[in-house]
Amino acid sequence: MLSLREVRKTRGEGSQRYSLVIPHLDLAAGQQLALVGPSGCGKSTLLDLLGLVLSPDASRRFDFATDDGPVDVANLWRDARVNRLAELRSRQIGYVLQTGGLLSYLDVRGNIGLPRKLLRLHDDGCVDDLAAQLEISDQLEKRPHALSIGQRQRVSCARALAHNPHLLLADEPTAALDPLNAHRVMQLLLGRSRRQGASCLIATHDECLAREVGLPMLHIACVRDDDGGITATLEGAH
Repeated sequence: MLSLREVRKTRGEGSQRYSLVIPHLDLAAGQQLALVGPSGCGKSTLLDLLGLVLSPDASRRFDFATDDGPVDVANLWRDARVNRLAELRSRQIGYVLQTGGLLSYLDVRGNIGLPRKLLRLHDDGCVDDLAAQLEISDQLEKRPHALSIGQRQRVSCARALAHNPHLLLADEPTAALDPLNAHRVMQLLLGRSRRQGASCLIATHDECLAREVGLPMLHIACVRDDDGGITATLEGAH
């Protein structure tokens, strides 16, 4: 699904510099991994790179697999092919944002179905199916403000899965939930993505939860450099 070699992204300078280094990352079709580490270590930066919303500064290899063959993402960024990048994002990727990202003027049904509407996909019943799987069928006519935090998180998960993406990215989808609901939401998200055959990378600070649901973990190790800046390096799964 994804194959990265020597990918780097830097923000800021001097003591305010943050650099993320990805020496090696392979994510196979259908594989599920957790990305763990404390707040500020670069989990969101890595997800934004993989979600094709943030360009790498350097890359020896950055391939994204599609049904038509691998796509060289680094070349797309270098050539400023923003339309092709947008197409890949909209069709291939589902992204659960840490803040939920629901649209306040749409009800739950409209929020879940939005990716399909934008892609002009026909109504195949998946919105109702996802709502049932994620236990929010009775919330479909409500607006986001009328939902609990846990319900909003499940709506975000359903929206990310509605267009059957090949890659699911989730940024701290259970951070605001109590332990019981966090476990339930994580299990529901993983179960549905598994049934759809999607590759899945979930960023979380909760290593215990990642272990409970059986996810192999990727860690980000941070060191402070001589200039006062920070270099964060992605380590292998274990």
